[in-house]
Amino acid sequence: MKNKFFSMFDYLLILVVLTLVSLGVMFIYSSSINSEGVRVTNEYIKQIIWASIGFVIMIAITIYDYRRTESLSIYGFIGLLLLLVYTRIFGRYVNGAKSWIGIGEFGIQPSEFGKVFYILYLARILDNTANGDQLRRFFLATGVLLLPMGLILLQPDLGTASVYLPIYFIMCFIAGVPIRYIGYVFLFGVFTIFFAILPVWNAEIAVTPLAVISILTNMRLRMILIFAFLIITLLGWVIRRYLHGPRYIHWIIYFTSIIGLALIFSLILGKVLKDYQIKRLIIFMNPNKDPLGAGWNIIQSKVAIGAGGLIGQGYLMGTQSHYRFLPQQSTDFIFSILSEEFGFLGGILVFSLYLIILLKILYIIRKCVNRYGSYICAGIFGMFSFHFFINVGMVMGIMPITGIPLQFLSYGGSSLLTAMMCIGLVMNVNYRKAELK
Repeated sequence: MKNKFFSMFDYLLILVVLTLVSLGVMFIYSSSINSEGVRVTNEYIKQIIWASIGFVIMIAITIYDYRRTESLSIYGFIGLLLLLVYTRIFGRYVNGAKSWIGIGEFGIQPSEFGKVFYILYLARILDNTANGDQLRRFFLATGVLLLPMGLILLQPDLGTASVYLPIYFIMCFIAGVPIRYIGYVFLFGVFTIFFAILPVWNAEIAVTPLAVISILTNMRLRMILIFAFLIITLLGWVIRRYLHGPRYIHWIIYFTSIIGLALIFSLILGKVLKDYQIKRLIIFMNPNKDPLGAGWNIIQSKVAIGAGGLIGQGYLMGTQSHYRFLPQQSTDFIFSILSEEFGFLGGILVFSLYLIILLKILYIIRKCVNRYGSYICAGIFGMFSFHFFINVGMVMGIMPITGIPLQFLSYGGSSLLTAMMCIGLVMNVNYRKAELK
């Protein structure tokens, strides 16, 4: 019995996670020191407490057979939706979004924890519909995506909401949902965001504004454009359905419907997100356009990373963080501090540790014979990889500033506990990967 208990755990994975968490605590502590060497926050103590709680939760989740959660996942998903509604009504604003609930200094971000319940329920839906009609399966999976994502966008928290998309895409891909269905949602999302940000980019970021983009700012011209695309879609459908038109008509319907719907929903997104929030997302294209405002974070982050050189300036010796040039330095920009103090080699260490986690998850997906388990791991892979690439790209100035934390390293209980819960699920599936139901 004792040997069986210890065989449940993947010790390499645990070592990697503990190394990342330790690095996180080190640089959260570094971010708390000012230029005079005085500690101005106790965030690192809170992070140690959350890490300890997270470790216990991770072990408990590893032990509990994940297959038992399949029938219970619906209750977790409903609980998530209720919490998101409650947060939208009674939550408190943090960084411009009503995304937190709690009392005093203690608070949680339901949309962070919600990723776990979303993954479990989407895995159940994909598993239960594996042998059914693929179009119905696609609509069910998309419905499961849109409900929590829509409620998070209403907060509005575009960064956290965007994490739900790669989870959805990778889970659906691993589950065998036809690529044309997944591609439809992907292209719809891309065009919706593109049409929503284009007017702000033209007015605030572009070196030479383009007159043609006035189509998107003039409501009358936009409505004419929407009407035209929807009419083309409808005519194409009639020709294909009743007149048995050529095959390429199908693809005309496919793309015109995407563009028409994207034009409609970009209007809604433009109402949910304020112009300054959109500007913050796209300022990475030209941060010098507003160096003391929206572009400040990216400029200072790039200075910190560049100052680190090959081996860094030394632990607690960074200037950008200690002189408080980096806003949100213990959360969004923790990698900037690490790069400044540990240099390029420190960045490579973090990259290598994340690569081990991601490769391990891919191995488990490949070896797992239980569909439900492999779908869970696919969702976690999507979450970890998206958080990593977006956060690191953000601090390097090649990705939008979305407020997505670097899991395991960034300060924050909700993010850290969610990540460690997911590692527990990964080890759980790994231990039982050769078992079916």
